[in-house]
Amino acid sequence: MLSIIVAKAKNNVIGKNNQMLWHLSDDLKRFKQLTLNHTIIMGRKTFESLGRVLPNRKHIVFTQNPDFKVNNENVEVVHSLLQVQEYIESDEEVFVIGGAMIYHLLMPYVTKMYVTEIHKDFEGDTFFPKIDESVWKEISREKGPEDPENDFEYEYVIYEKN
Repeated sequence: MLSIIVAKAKNNVIGKNNQMLWHLSDDLKRFKQLTLNHTIIMGRKTFESLGRVLPNRKHIVFTQNPDFKVNNENVEVVHSLLQVQEYIESDEEVFVIGGAMIYHLLMPYVTKMYVTEIHKDFEGDTFFPKIDESVWKEISREKGPEDPENDFEYEYVIYEKN
């Protein structure tokens, strides 16, 4: 079962220059809690932006570069949708963590989304796909705790495919 986990601005921006535009410590803790001991799927740029292999998670890195290699037993490099088919069909929850191209590619196969909706527009160059309300149903919404480092509100929203 594929699930998306993403933090996005009101205008669907998720990043700029391969970087996140905000730092929400509670959101990062939530990301860790949800993805710990699960498989995470991401694009090469997202993997490189992490700066390291995240502990206690299997990493699937999607890239078109046939020469891209990672020497780590917790990282598998894939080049096609066929190579992630087993994760799409898995009974275990597998998290798609970005970036934009990977969200677009795998969205048709996702059954659940964990979205941190930030109530502010940001200028960026990377966008999350628009959530189609005819396809997705909101099943929960919870206000995120105040963050002294940020002057905006945010909510944790969970969607399931209709």
